[in-house]
This record gives sequence, structure tokens and C-alpha cells, in this order.
Amino acid sequence: MPPFVAIPPRLNVANFCLGRPALAWPEKIALVVVHDAMSAKVERWSYGDLDLGVRRVAAGLRAKGLQTGDRIILSLPNDSDYALMFFAAMAAGMVPVPVSQQLTEAELSVLLADSAAAAIATADRGSVPTGSALILDRVEIARLKQATPISGYADTAASDPAYMIYTSGTSGRPKGVVHGHRVVLGREPMRRDWEAIGPDDVMLHAGAFNWSYTLGVGLIDPWSVGATAVLYAGPRDPSIWPGLIRSTGATLFAAVPAVYRQILKYAVLDRADFKTLRHALAAGDAMPPALHDRWLEAMGMDLHEALGMSECSTFVSGGPGVPYRAGSAGKAQHGRRISILAIEGGTDPLPTGETGLLAIHRADPGLMLGYWRRPDEDAVTQRGDWFIGGDLASIDADGYLWHHGRADDMMNAGGYRVSPVEVEAALADCPGLAEVAVTELRVRPDVSVIAAFAVRAAGSNLDAEALIEHAGRRLAAYKRPKQVVFVDALPRSANGKLLRRDLGRASPP
Repeated sequence: MPPFVAIPPRLNVANFCLGRPALAWPEKIALVVVHDAMSAKVERWSYGDLDLGVRRVAAGLRAKGLQTGDRIILSLPNDSDYALMFFAAMAAGMVPVPVSQQLTEAELSVLLADSAAAAIATADRGSVPTGSALILDRVEIARLKQATPISGYADTAASDPAYMIYTSGTSGRPKGVVHGHRVVLGREPMRRDWEAIGPDDVMLHAGAFNWSYTLGVGLIDPWSVGATAVLYAGPRDPSIWPGLIRSTGATLFAAVPAVYRQILKYAVLDRADFKTLRHALAAGDAMPPALHDRWLEAMGMDLHEALGMSECSTFVSGGPGVPYRAGSAGKAQHGRRISILAIEGGTDPLPTGETGLLAIHRADPGLMLGYWRRPDEDAVTQRGDWFIGGDLASIDADGYLWHHGRADDMMNAGGYRVSPVEVEAALADCPGLAEVAVTELRVRPDVSVIAAFAVRAAGSNLDAEALIEHAGRRLAAYKRPKQVVFVDALPRSANGKLLRRDLGRASPP
């Protein structure tokens, strides 16, 4: 199967995102960095500024003795230095490895060893483990920005490694997802069908750069089309987003569902703050239909969901051309080829409506090159011409995809396999419930039950009996939670993604 977009043999992400638009629109604002939502401290970078800055830092990296293909870990705050270092590494033919600044020294040690990184960029030299990697702190990065710029971007192949994102496998052991430079064109379907982004847009993303969702939707996609990216570097207070949307004139806003829930709960809502927005984007976690409806009612605008993974970013989505269907993430983006395969094996697609493993055709240029030094993991995900990431799904007769959770999250209830996503969907609209997550909970060494971890809505006195009764009207007996645990909040990552494996450690109210 040919790819949905022609991929040239030579391609460089940094050149595509910055070199090209700098020639076409050197004075156009490419990046706005807001340091504090309560002050006027703002950086503005034109495409010409960024192009020059990236080529200076690329030259500085080469002057430090770093070579083509070297990995550079980026452990920095959400600021312009992060953006410069990420694109400069690719401009020099190196491979940036974005990680969370919140990692401990022990966690960084694991990633440094696994990636065999030649350098690490950090705002806190004291948090970096001693070793052979070159440390680039703020002082060193400032020096890199003064170097004589390289004359052109690295002449990389489209299939050369561009950047690497760490994700956790089912064992929790971090693994590097390596994307090639071709990914910048592989993202075209989501730019068109989900974001509907163009050169006149202003994109504000609420996430952090260590996440592929933020890097792609927040920087790579807007710069691929000559749009403006807005970066917020201040404290993450849910109440600040409406003011930031208004002050920056954002036309697109992207976040995880949890951020939209927080905005609706804590922010002062005035539709005038959102008048520049065309629509909003949600990914990174499943969006409950009730959240979509509340947003639509409060804001009067669409909230388009997408389903993806670190290995291929988003490839199924709603969008301006895909009518919303409650509970579905949408349809495969135009040109994507996806299928549902039997869990037990085989390469033939399952019939319409049947649940199996969600698969992506390996010809998709948005798909990763592979896992870093993990041939065993690569082999597990390959089935003929298909890549299988471990998600369970079904596709209906209209082409809408229904996500049923991760295969490794499936619960066992009296011999039946039960999806936690299905149970959560049945509980989500229970009166007095703010949030809920479901998992299999071991109550004795030889006994486990389906348990619901529930967050009460403000002022609610919802009890376990009412929640179980609500489930009884919607679910077969074997699917109903046998235990309810009320908690203050569900465990989430720094980016707002539900950490289902940590539910048993959630704090009770």
C-alpha cells in the first residue's frame, strides 16, 4: 500500500518546520512564550528569529564535539530554550530525547544509560547524575545561542531517526519510541482532518514538551503550516486558560480531557474569552461524553477528540468533517489504513462491530521507526503488514471507532473479560459523580473484584450503594463493580493522563 503522502528521500523536520517558512515569512510571528499569566512578560519569535537561533545552537552543539546521530536528553522547563534545543538537535542531524523535568536523579540515570545519550540539557545541573554525558546547563545553552550559525540544515534521510520519546511498556520499563524525519509529513492527516490548522491559526497547547502530544500538536504542526504556536511557561492553574486564550488570540486550544474538566470547574467562564477559538482539541485520554456535552453547552463550540499513541500520535479523530458520536473517538483520518485483528492471531480484519486489537498499516509514515534497542518489543508489535499497539477496539458500520481500553487492562470477572472503559462509560453520568476509573482489585491472594474509584462532585453525598445501583441499570451483573472506593482525585501523570495502575494507591477523602 503506498503512503497517503509522497515522502521524498531526503527530509529534515527542523528544516521543514523552520527553514522553509523562514524563507517565505521571515517576519511572521512563529512563537509566543507567555511566562506569567498575570504579567506582560512575553517573548515573541519570528520565523526568521527561530531559524537563526536554531542554526546557531546547532553549530554550538557541533562545536562541542557532538556527532550526527548522537542522542541529547532534554530535561528543561516549558520555555523557548526547550524549543530551540529540540529543533537545533535535529537541524544538526542529532536526536533529541525530551523527558520530564520532574524526573528524579535515579530515573534520569536509567534513561541516560538506556539511550546512551552523549549530552543532557538541563536547567538544574545538580539533578543530573555524574557520568560520561556532556551537561548543557543554562549557561552553556546561552553560549550555544551565540555561535556562528550553520549555513544549512543537516541533509538527513526521511527514514533517519529524528527524535525519540520514552514511554512505559506493560512492565513499566521505559522504552524509547524512535520517529523518523518522515513523521513531519506523516502528521498531515491530523493537521487536515482533526486540527484543520492553517497559516492564519494560533495554537495554544496546555501540555508539557516531554509528551509527544504537546511536541507534535503544540509545535511541529503549527510550524509545518506557517501558523503561530503559543507556549505557556508559568504555573499550571486551571483558571488561567480563558485569559490566555483571550490575550493571545488563540484560534485552536489543545489539552487532555482533565484540563477541560478543570476549566469548567474552576475557571470563571465568559464566552467573550473564547471568541477567537474555532474549536478545541482533546487527546491523551478518553473523553467522557458528559464532558463533551458540558463544554459544548458552556462554550458553544466543538470539542474534537482524537485517539493516538506515542508510536503514531493521533490517527483516529473527530473534526470539522466528522460529526460527533458520543463515546467514539471518531474515524480513521483520511489516508490512514487501520484494522481490527483477532487477539489470538492472524492478519485478516475482523467483521464489522467485533472487538479485537487495533492495528495500523506499517506503511504509514507517521508510524515510528521502531523501539530503541528493543528488537523483542518490535517483534511483538508486528503482525504481517500491521503494527499492533495493544489497544482493544471495534469499528461500526459507519466507520466510527470504539475504544475498549488496553488489552493489558482487561479485567477478569468470573471468567468473562471485561473492559474498564465500558464500565466507566456506564457509570459516568451517575448523579453526584465527578470522575470515575475502574480496575481489577485484588482483595485476597486468591480473589479479585471489579472496583470503581470514584470522585464525588462538589457538595454531593453520593454513596457506594447508589453508584452500584446506577451500574445495575446499565450493565450485566458480572460487569458491575463489586467494590467502590471514594477518593479525592484520580491518579494522573503530569500531563493529565489517567494512571490506571496506580488506582490502588489513590488517596481516600
